[in-house]
Amino acid sequence: MLNFLPSWFIGFISFSLYLLNTIFWLIPIIVFSFLKAIIPLKFSRTFFSYLLDQMASNWVAINTLTQKLFCKTDIKVNGLNNLSMKEWYLVLCNHQSWVDILILQRVLHGKIPFLKFFLKKELIYVPFLGLAWWALDFPFMKRHSQAFLKKNPHLRGEDIKTTRKSCEKFKYKPVSVMSFIEGTRFTPKKHKKQNSPFQYLLKPKAGGIGFVLDAMGEHLTKIVNITIFYPNGIPTFSDFVCGRVDDVRVHIETSDVDPELKGDYFNDRAFKINFQKHVNHMWEEKNTTLKSLHEEYKD
Repeated sequence: MLNFLPSWFIGFISFSLYLLNTIFWLIPIIVFSFLKAIIPLKFSRTFFSYLLDQMASNWVAINTLTQKLFCKTDIKVNGLNNLSMKEWYLVLCNHQSWVDILILQRVLHGKIPFLKFFLKKELIYVPFLGLAWWALDFPFMKRHSQAFLKKNPHLRGEDIKTTRKSCEKFKYKPVSVMSFIEGTRFTPKKHKKQNSPFQYLLKPKAGGIGFVLDAMGEHLTKIVNITIFYPNGIPTFSDFVCGRVDDVRVHIETSDVDPELKGDYFNDRAFKINFQKHVNHMWEEKNTTLKSLHEEYKD
């Protein structure tokens, strides 16, 4: 709407509004997180969980309004009609830029439960933010390395049990767990270094979602497979905030969690091999989607 303004001015105003919006919602989130932590009643914790999710959702809604006011970005999405706020989702997406997160929050807002990311258990001790992540029901995971398990074989499987216990709350509250399974953002340099077999993607790291599905398999019922494509090249956060991103294409496919994806990824070798084949096949299809989008743009 106001995209006629100079890009540097749009960037300054947009970033300032993002910052003010974050501070505005972070303060009550911290306050209610503290209340959730000190009141040990199941009813109150459930109430605060929904309240805090709504606050985080409002934060996304206001960020989206800022984008619509100052940016001319045309986001074309297909596949939204199969989503619901009442389902339990594992959300998978290719990763090219920090802009991906803003795009995902914008297009999925009000369509599925607020996006959560698996976090390392140690991050719960980060001042203020750790408490906020806990209160927002971000799932914390505890992973033991193979070297640690060789020295302490009696602790094998304990990390999954600990994470499963932390995810028990999701039996009663729909959730969307987000994973960028490439593990890092795509760049030509990383692509070449990996010798990736996928033209437009890095190799997927199956172990990450293997852990998520092992820990939350009984809670997650749907997979939302998202492909993001930037026709004019991969943007930076600065490009997006300054209104220099004209077009974004988002392709969404929703499916049930295949029973073949549920099993012991870390101790069952046959299951692990089959799981990796399934993930690679998913990535081959995503690469085909990106190839079609590239060809469509060239035409």
